[in-house]
Amino acid sequence: MDVLTRRRFLVASGVVGATALAGGGAAVRLTDLFATAGDRDPEARTLVLVTLYGGNDGLNTVVPYADPAYRDARPELAHSAEEVLKLDDGFGLNPALAGLHRAYGDGRLAVVRGVGYPKPDRSHFRSMDIWHTAQPDRPGNTGWLGRWLDHAGADPRLAVSFESALPPLLAGERGAGASVPVGEQRTAAGLPASTLAALGVAAPGESPARARAAACFTDLRSVDEMIRAVREAPDGGGPDDDGETAPATATGGARASLEAQLDLVAQCVEAGVSTRVFSVSLGGFDTHADEKQLQQVLLGMLDTALSRFHTRMAGSEAGRKVVTAVYSEFGRRVAANGSDGTDHGTASNMLLLGAPVRGGLYGEPPSLTDLDDGDLKFHTDFRDVYATLLTDVLDTDPGAVLAGWKGHLTGVL
Repeated sequence: MDVLTRRRFLVASGVVGATALAGGGAAVRLTDLFATAGDRDPEARTLVLVTLYGGNDGLNTVVPYADPAYRDARPELAHSAEEVLKLDDGFGLNPALAGLHRAYGDGRLAVVRGVGYPKPDRSHFRSMDIWHTAQPDRPGNTGWLGRWLDHAGADPRLAVSFESALPPLLAGERGAGASVPVGEQRTAAGLPASTLAALGVAAPGESPARARAAACFTDLRSVDEMIRAVREAPDGGGPDDDGETAPATATGGARASLEAQLDLVAQCVEAGVSTRVFSVSLGGFDTHADEKQLQQVLLGMLDTALSRFHTRMAGSEAGRKVVTAVYSEFGRRVAANGSDGTDHGTASNMLLLGAPVRGGLYGEPPSLTDLDDGDLKFHTDFRDVYATLLTDVLDTDPGAVLAGWKGHLTGVL
């Protein structure tokens, strides 16, 4: 989604009200976040939530290559047994996910199959609303991590988004997480550093609005400098090997790359900031046409970003306590459409990655022949995964956040 579409989503869904927005990104600066460095419990784990906007095709991500029904349903889109990166005798990862395949071999990647919810909705907005609120029957006006934030003290610095708009999942009853967007902004060219610095300093007697504008300009320069430092580092996330920079990743417009978002997460983790939850995203997965090549490009971007991030995290004690969860609002239909793509579906996979994760395949894989009107039947409720993350990463009773939910994944963390 582009920024405008996502803002409309925030309002139309009713998930984020004026109070939550005021308590979120508009009230917290990047400098406020780094001011908490050293405040967190060194034993505490960190959750990084990666949202894949658009509805990623789960069957071509975790590929049931040995099932003849898979190739029968999508002969032009199916990946062959020779193409996939095998996990076992029946399933393999998309060829673009080489880094995640190595993580699986190292026991650090868990693949949770058949994840969904009752009475699935194929609307992007409605389904994402359900995932963000964790309330399938009637999505409320708070996000599941926003409710966790309420229980954790409502300090917005505990839950941070490096996206272009505050995601509804971080909206609580009493406040919301902090939004620090990482965009393609540019400061004025040709101005001396002293002039740029002066623009970020509030003058005595200025109105609160002007002072806030100065603070925002300072934050913008800070983010620009951090991203520039990462890109210029010898092992940083610079241009791709072919010399071209990564394309825009959002479904409806340019936005900072997932690598740039995760680079900032890595710096925060290494600095020991108080943040326990980070939200980042990658868009473009609404693959109604010419899916096979497009999805491989997008999954390649995901794989590069996650692999570099977790290699970096493995180098520090705080980084080895990071758990990353990857999900999308729904999967795609089993059968291909007439445009070499797939249409909106239902159940899909979730990926959990990190040193605390016990790697492997979890959950029952949905049947490709016993379908619900052409769609996969889910076997694992996504609230089971959320409950596991709340319990084993955020040290929180999931019942207090998920309306008494009792489900849980066993053995994954």
